[in-house]
Amino acid sequence: MLPPIGELRELVASRLAAFPRREAPPAPGVRRAAVTVCVLEDDAGAPYTILIRRSPHGRNAGQWALPGGRLDDGERPVEAALRELAEETAVRGVDVAGLLDDYVTDSGFAITPVVAFGGRQRPVADAREVASVHAVPLERFLAPGVPRWTAAGLLQMPLGPSIVVHAPTGAILWQFAEVALRGRDLRVFDVAQPDWTRT
Repeated sequence: MLPPIGELRELVASRLAAFPRREAPPAPGVRRAAVTVCVLEDDAGAPYTILIRRSPHGRNAGQWALPGGRLDDGERPVEAALRELAEETAVRGVDVAGLLDDYVTDSGFAITPVVAFGGRQRPVADAREVASVHAVPLERFLAPGVPRWTAAGLLQMPLGPSIVVHAPTGAILWQFAEVALRGRDLRVFDVAQPDWTRT
């Protein structure tokens, strides 16, 4: 059971401040990117986070993702994550609670996950990049069977009737659930990606 949103925000911030996050060092061929695990509130004050379905055209077509993208020249990860959040979902003015471990993808990106709280804003999908925006109640992350593993050893985050998320996004969300919501220590750098996410 999660505490009220104000207490949750403070609890998550304190857990992330105490978490010794791992930053991926610069490496040849590795590009920097950032995403936001954005916690919003529904009309009843219940917390949820945003997942997007990528547009059927372009990079990662049709995949589940967190709002995010590449860093522009001279941009810091938090700046990039919040810029992409605003561009892709129209959510702005969020409070950053902290960061999770960088996740290096098989396609050559080092992704910095930023955790933020944005109140009762209503996300709106950017038609150019986002097919749809989905609200996932935070309680779902704590449900039995989340996460689960395939016979081939792949992580799955079943977050809704038609929402099953794999690494890298699934790995980031698993760490968010364990570190920020449960207060546990978890590393996910070695969580394997399915072949079809490597585009």
